[in-house]
Amino acid sequence: MAASRTPAKFYSPLAIGAPEPYRALPVRLERMIHFVPPHNEKIRSKIKDIAGQVDVVLGNLEDAIPADQKQAARAGFIAMARDNDFGSTGLWTRINCLNSPWMLDDVTEIVAQVGNKLDVIMLPKVEGPWDIHYLDQLLAQLEAKHSVSKPILIHAILETAEGVNNVEAIAAASPRMHGMSLGPADLAASRGMKTTRVGGGHPDYGVLADAGSDAAAKRAFYQQDLWHYTVGKMVDACLAYGLKPFYGPFGDFSDAAACEAQFRNAFLQGCLGAWSLHPSQIDIAKRVFSPDDKEVAFAKRILEAMPDGTGAVMIDGKMQDDATWKQAKVIVDLARVVAAKDPEKAAAYGL
Repeated sequence: MAASRTPAKFYSPLAIGAPEPYRALPVRLERMIHFVPPHNEKIRSKIKDIAGQVDVVLGNLEDAIPADQKQAARAGFIAMARDNDFGSTGLWTRINCLNSPWMLDDVTEIVAQVGNKLDVIMLPKVEGPWDIHYLDQLLAQLEAKHSVSKPILIHAILETAEGVNNVEAIAAASPRMHGMSLGPADLAASRGMKTTRVGGGHPDYGVLADAGSDAAAKRAFYQQDLWHYTVGKMVDACLAYGLKPFYGPFGDFSDAAACEAQFRNAFLQGCLGAWSLHPSQIDIAKRVFSPDDKEVAFAKRILEAMPDGTGAVMIDGKMQDDATWKQAKVIVDLARVVAAKDPEKAAAYGL
């Protein structure tokens, strides 16, 4: 028996009347996924302004929402979705985890009432493809029942050791997969890591420089990135299947420099965005996950010098060939997506 669906079946709707799955993900700018608590009326009243500043608005129903506010958060998200026009800004929700008492109502009520406005459901604590298969089938049934016209995508959070171990199978589970985010806090607990930080590094995790001839001299200590391996593994799985990898939360709102450094590591490794949990992190994500002006200018020169992407040329004393042309195209393609939404960046990029 085959372990997975055949290619023809893979792209078939899982319910009669459900929309056809995407063959390729829609092109969307998603530099930051901005979390809002929908049960908070004060914040909900500002959604129109927030939506104009961010690429994605996410109504959070899971962690950080008290148990006695779960239903209020769900109702608040539905009201928020119904009462606002989000334009080119994505509308997501993070539902409660599959084994919680709130998850089923989260999905059934939200799809029934605002399914045509919802772009992505973020699913926490994904352990394997079986979690995706369940939500995939459920969403198809609800889309068919409520005449949802476009497929609602699934974004998985990697926050357990089992989930990281099964990351490739998760990526391959469904055409409904949008991408993945690193969930460092729950993942640290799942792995038994000795840190209470939410994302970022740890002052005790690093390497010590070799001892010199002076035994009494202080040896340099270089802090390392706790999440480098996991981000790399997630990026490989996502890009192998055409999905989008994201860094997750950075919990220390008082340390903007450390947040920027962590976001930049993720960007350089291939992530397309990160979570913003506080308004101060919005501009950090915009700055980090938009390509640098000088990098774009140089990448454009490479593409212009090699119109068909073959051969080799010298630019400023450096050899450029087919491989660097591909690197340049990644940067310029991203710059075009950014420029379409950000007039200031469009001018800076000359696009």
